[in-house]
Amino acid sequence: MSEVVAKRYADALFQLASEKNIAEQLISELGTVKEVFKQDENLLEFLNHPRVAFDKKKELIDEAFKSFDKTVLNLLKLLIERHRINQIVAIVDLYQELYNEANGIATATVYSVRPLTDEEKASLETSFKKSVKKESITFINEVDPSLIGGVKIRVGNTIYDGSISGKLNRLKSRLTSANL
Repeated sequence: MSEVVAKRYADALFQLASEKNIAEQLISELGTVKEVFKQDENLLEFLNHPRVAFDKKKELIDEAFKSFDKTVLNLLKLLIERHRINQIVAIVDLYQELYNEANGIATATVYSVRPLTDEEKASLETSFKKSVKKESITFINEVDPSLIGGVKIRVGNTIYDGSISGKLNRLKSRLTSANL
């Protein structure tokens, strides 16, 4: 149920941002909002507290995010007013997905045994953006020593496994099925 609500807010926000031609600007601002809400548990507690007046909550939002676009401030105030401020992280994530889809951007997680250099990420982007039919790919690098070597890439629900451990597991599977 809560994902449906978050999707409605994200859809409305993206539509409004697109009309105002500020969709890209909001990506950055919403990312900051998401980080603030994830890092400060007391903020949500304060904004959800029934004994704190709405004016005080609104004042806190205005002060904390005063340099942000009015659209972001209004969203936060609306969520507080409707007792849905807990949904802000989900709304930001869904907004990001809508923005990425509209602009041909894919997000991929790259698992490797060590952190990738910028050159390696650029090389992966060049080779993968054609196969996933996107304009660009943003890579999130996760270090996973269990891969032994190589990389494993997850784009959406698709996994491209070029790791040594993956190759060993596939070889083991073929060998055990050949013996039967």
